[in-house]
Amino acid sequence: MTAVLPERPGTRTGATAVPDLLERLALAPADRTAVVADGRARSFGELRAEAMRIAGRLAALGVGPESVVALCLPRGAELVAALVGTLTAGAAYLPVDPKLPAERRRYLVEDAGADLVVTAAEGTAPLADGVPHVTVAALAAPGPELPYVPVAVHGDTLAYVIYTSGSTGRPKGVEIGRAAASALLSELEGAGIAVTEGGRVGWNASPSFDASVQQWVRLCRGDTLVMIDDETRADPALLARLVDEQALTDLDITPAHADPLLDLLTPDGGPRPLTLLIGGEAVSPALWRRLARLGERGVLRTVNLYGPTECTVDATAGWVDGTDMPHIGSALPGLRTRVLDEELNPVAEGGSGELYLAGPRVGRGYRGRPALTAERFVADAAGEAHGGRMYRTGDLVRLLPGGRLAYLGRADGQVKLRGHRLELPEVETAVAAVPGVAEAAVVLRDDVHGAPGLVAYYRAAGPVTEAGLRERLTAVLPAYMVPAAFVALERFPVTVNGKVDRAALPAPAPAPAPAPAGDSAAAELTASQTLIAGVWAAVLGAPQVGPDDNFFKLGGHSLLAIKLVSRVRAELGVSLPVKAVYANPRLRDLAAHLDTLVAAAASPNS
Repeated sequence: MTAVLPERPGTRTGATAVPDLLERLALAPADRTAVVADGRARSFGELRAEAMRIAGRLAALGVGPESVVALCLPRGAELVAALVGTLTAGAAYLPVDPKLPAERRRYLVEDAGADLVVTAAEGTAPLADGVPHVTVAALAAPGPELPYVPVAVHGDTLAYVIYTSGSTGRPKGVEIGRAAASALLSELEGAGIAVTEGGRVGWNASPSFDASVQQWVRLCRGDTLVMIDDETRADPALLARLVDEQALTDLDITPAHADPLLDLLTPDGGPRPLTLLIGGEAVSPALWRRLARLGERGVLRTVNLYGPTECTVDATAGWVDGTDMPHIGSALPGLRTRVLDEELNPVAEGGSGELYLAGPRVGRGYRGRPALTAERFVADAAGEAHGGRMYRTGDLVRLLPGGRLAYLGRADGQVKLRGHRLELPEVETAVAAVPGVAEAAVVLRDDVHGAPGLVAYYRAAGPVTEAGLRERLTAVLPAYMVPAAFVALERFPVTVNGKVDRAALPAPAPAPAPAPAGDSAAAELTASQTLIAGVWAAVLGAPQVGPDDNFFKLGGHSLLAIKLVSRVRAELGVSLPVKAVYANPRLRDLAAHLDTLVAAAASPNS
């Protein structure tokens, strides 16, 4: 069943075999639930049988170690089976979120040199010319049952390629080996994070986001994966209900999405509270204190996780406690942290510097980018073994007592927004590529329509509108990379060195000014519209809005939509689904929908 393929560039031969995740997966009881998705539970026995069928058919197509299989599948049981089947065949998977723009999906497949694309349905448009496609249904179709025997691999055999935003204007693929992925699971266990025997873990992250790896590796130790669909992820009430109904023991979540969820969580009476694995962006002091209080009450326990994709997801962990300021804790067992100054000298306790990470979970490098790999994956002169490497994170930290670290920010143009790591130059490149744009700059501002957001500044060389810019960028960038506001400039401010003076870029235009007393827009608001308008004003920072205003055209986005439904629930006592905001972006339409919900709640038969 093992396919013999030519050795690929970057393959390291002679590596010593190490215990693999799939060896642990093979030990999980066959009758235990492995995956819960779309109202159906699949056992470990069923999953292993399906994965073996997929692996056998992949091998027949020439897939084996060092092959890359692009999985263009939504979050669900089929994705889990295809992922395990790909690894069972000895190959690596490339997650390609179907929600990404077509141009972005095509780039990922072509840049990674994928050997095969797995899709959800027949007739799916090819993601890249010349790359064969197959449906997951065809791979998993019933056939002769074979013993579950994964192809033999080495620790350095490629496990997956996940893309991150690129400083050169194009995303770059990070290569992670099998031993590194296996070590992640054992280190989470060793740090006391993955502790619940037969735990129930919510898969909350996009497959294209490296936090998803932290979730699926838990499957390999016999935990149950509960797949969280997009509607539930976006609605705090639905997510809280799923936590209770599915008795989740672990939930990975970003700070921005955790905040509105906390009011809805209650102790479940079980032997162990819910564990929140929080990460992806900095935790504010206010949220830290709130999480600490909930921990003291036994509602949940929270660990703040930090780590770059280049070091296999999580590098440090810090339990949220009663300390005054947030911290990212200390290194997980298999990694070593080094805080170095600009001359690469270690800083003393209390000092700050750039964080370097060393150890076996440091990735293989950037796929097809040897120069960039050499720049970021550097020699570890202080390492325990000759020839070791460390990863230069670009993150600034302060060294606290006991080896703990406080995150201070970035040393370059990289930022984090709503849990996603992105390079501002990549967004700038996309803005500058829009016809009619002569020059562009993008910055992250703390308060854009009431929340952190990207602002794109541009100088026009032809006809260009904000609507046109947004439409073009939506077609080529993931939603989280599309700027929340656009500012047209006649000329860019520059420093004495002739570079764009980013600190001098003006703030985006404020929200619409209040309408004068007696204004017709305000006068014609119904009672429900007035209530909705008040909530909109609080969430968007708009003093007043009219019945025909559009939530998203006023700067609303997914995070603000979550805040909107939370405020509606708190102020009006009505559970408004987030999807209703997307379906009814105009104020009068959302108010009418709210009237329907209120009437249904008041009905004797409800």
